[in-house]
Amino acid sequence: MSKISVVFWSQSGNTEAMANAIGQGVIEAGKEVEVVEVSNASLDELKNSSVFALGCPAMGDEVLEEVEMEPFVQEVEKFAAGKNIALFGAYGWGDGQWMREWVERMENAGANVLNGEGLMSQEAPDDANLVKCNELGKQLAAL
Repeated sequence: MSKISVVFWSQSGNTEAMANAIGQGVIEAGKEVEVVEVSNASLDELKNSSVFALGCPAMGDEVLEEVEMEPFVQEVEKFAAGKNIALFGAYGWGDGQWMREWVERMENAGANVLNGEGLMSQEAPDDANLVKCNELGKQLAAL
């Protein structure tokens, strides 16, 4: 399957901007992409994919959004083994602990987290960060 899913949850639009830049990178690399909010995402599509991206900002005390994204990620953990997964998200405070914990969770579930870390943006992604997102999309497309 050549279509790559970029699933995200965003409150302020920062993580959504990152998702769209990742999606643009996938397109520029010649692959199909579906950039989709987690509430509209299909777990079955991800189960049948070897490559996808998940994005969520840091919420509260540096945790994933708890109503939609956390339950979704818990389901992904059940089939993450052997998948190539890019993680990304924005934050406004803290030092990225939510992302380090998320990477560890996915790796413990057997996933290969691209670059061994998640891509983070403090607040709104600036041009340099959007370029990194675009490059991450191209990296996903090359897998």
